[in-house]
Amino acid sequence: MQLDVNGIDTFVATGGKPFDKSLPAAVFLHGAGFDHSVWALQTRWFAHHGYAVLAPDLPGHGRSGGAPLKTIAEMADWVAALLDAAGAQPAKLIGHSMGSLIALEAAARHPAKVASLALIGTTSVMTVGPDLLKAAEANDSAAIDMMTIWGLGPDAEIGGNLAPGLWMHGGSVRVLEANQPGVIFNDLSACNDYKDALVAAAKVVVPTVFILGERDMMTPTRNGKTLAAAVNSARTIVLKGAGHTMMVERPDEVLKALQD
Repeated sequence: MQLDVNGIDTFVATGGKPFDKSLPAAVFLHGAGFDHSVWALQTRWFAHHGYAVLAPDLPGHGRSGGAPLKTIAEMADWVAALLDAAGAQPAKLIGHSMGSLIALEAAARHPAKVASLALIGTTSVMTVGPDLLKAAEANDSAAIDMMTIWGLGPDAEIGGNLAPGLWMHGGSVRVLEANQPGVIFNDLSACNDYKDALVAAAKVVVPTVFILGERDMMTPTRNGKTLAAAVNSARTIVLKGAGHTMMVERPDEVLKALQD
């Protein structure tokens, strides 16, 4: 569906069922350079099991208009505006990578709008390497290569997709290639500049689960555990053998973790 969020024409996937604001809301937030499509399985399950699903393309991404927002704080405020625009109840925020930082910051800044958190492939400091930033700033395809190779675990590079005929590496490349010039650099810079994760974590008062990949090269498990330790009574689940893009690599395991 399309929503006007702060004047931005926003595409929001709803998991295959019309959005029903009378139901508890589940909001899925994608990572840097990606869009709603990374949540295909998880959004569908939640939409057909009692939740009102919102999986937006962030401004300037996918099918949404506008320019990409510059900071994690701006993105977090935009998520609060999305909930208002949809008339959603306090929501379960589910975020991957950059989306996990957005969800965390939204819970700290807008606690009344958040019912729980699920943070996937997250870390206390999301530092981006200088070579990747430089390539992204130049709109060099090497940035997409680095993000894809580092973002997927070893199983994904030799096949491993649960759906026959689909190629995880190639699919990731195509989504990243569809971005307008500057979008990937914008997102990576926002992640690199965000230093408030531990401060935000200390403010979180809702149930929180961390879902981390054992073989994650972009947000190493040890750093995710550092952030989890800053959240009161958080649970941590480590997916054995998984890389960074867990909801695509290990969709059933991520779904099970979210269900639990």
